[in-house]
Amino acid sequence: MNPVDFRRGFLPAVDPATRFERFPEFGGMCKLGAALPDLLAAPDFRAQAAQWPIPLWPENVARAETLPELRLYYLTLGFLASGYVNQVGQPPVALLPRNLAVPLCRACQLLERPPILSYDGYALYNWRRLDPAGPIALGNLDTLQNFVRLYDEKWFILVHVEIEAIAGDILAAMDRAAEAMWQRDGDTLDECLTRIAAAVWRQVAVLRRIPERMSPELYFKTFRPYIRFFENVVFEGVNAQPLNYRGETGAQSSVLPALVAFLKIRHRQSLLTTHLRDMRRFMPREHQAVLTELEALPSPRELASPDAYNAAIDAVAAFREVHFGWAQEYINRHVTDPRGTGGTPYMQWLQQLIAETHEHRITAGSRQTDQVSAPTVLPDIRLPEHVQRV
Repeated sequence: MNPVDFRRGFLPAVDPATRFERFPEFGGMCKLGAALPDLLAAPDFRAQAAQWPIPLWPENVARAETLPELRLYYLTLGFLASGYVNQVGQPPVALLPRNLAVPLCRACQLLERPPILSYDGYALYNWRRLDPAGPIALGNLDTLQNFVRLYDEKWFILVHVEIEAIAGDILAAMDRAAEAMWQRDGDTLDECLTRIAAAVWRQVAVLRRIPERMSPELYFKTFRPYIRFFENVVFEGVNAQPLNYRGETGAQSSVLPALVAFLKIRHRQSLLTTHLRDMRRFMPREHQAVLTELEALPSPRELASPDAYNAAIDAVAAFREVHFGWAQEYINRHVTDPRGTGGTPYMQWLQQLIAETHEHRITAGSRQTDQVSAPTVLPDIRLPEHVQRV
């Protein structure tokens, strides 16, 4: 498989940069980032931000050794730009000023990604370890950048960081499983599927911790608005035409797409599958390459035992069910606009993903084909007890 550090999953191979050691001229950006939560509380934030002298990243400087700092540059600019466009308590704007638009677009061009803060900048690159020798896990993590000073936002981000770290075990098991499939080694494949299921259940346990430190009301009102999509925004100095970009969303994480690709879970062709494919544009290039390689692997369904394969499917379905419960609790009960931060009718689509994942379990006579048909009528989703109590 494409070289991604299995110890880190889809997190960067080295801890994210926290300052611009090689580029001291960008030191002022760190100060702006640190002050951003307070600056966003001011009604004249946009007037101030439009005057900031943001230095351009050196043209064509995107070498491996400077990549962590380029990501920090993109992360900081992404927060500044999303804060400007989506400032809470202020009317929407249709123009991102030149001093933010031009450097953001240059950084994103070098990173080969759209010019908006996405999941990679909001979560994958946005953390540090309190004890550098300790685990990448809750209790030993802090964020680098936030929109608000509430710990609720930090918790939201850091839950995702630990989930991403656990994915290291998933990718390692997939790599070993690929070899087992080529060698027709069913026993080893079952061991790998069991390891994948166990890791996903660990991710489920972390995801269930969301309510420990995150209020639904504070999430919805204070920091979720900042990660919304850009709709008809002109990037001054870059493009005179209004542009639209998906906002930050967990659908831009590579973890579940990797599981779907490896387990060969088929989803009914729809606007949903088109949307999920489009989300790959917002993933780092090396992550997109991993997903392409996983899709090219043979299906484990024919060689694996039903128990081992179904254990992995059940774990993925459980993750989706818990996520659905939090989407209902933290978003859907508060909104009138059915679109999520990525601009989609997310509740209906999440139900479809859950139903189609369950449909892919191996049952008597279901080994004949990998083309598992989706139900024509989506069943009512019975959430886990801990979700229903929320």
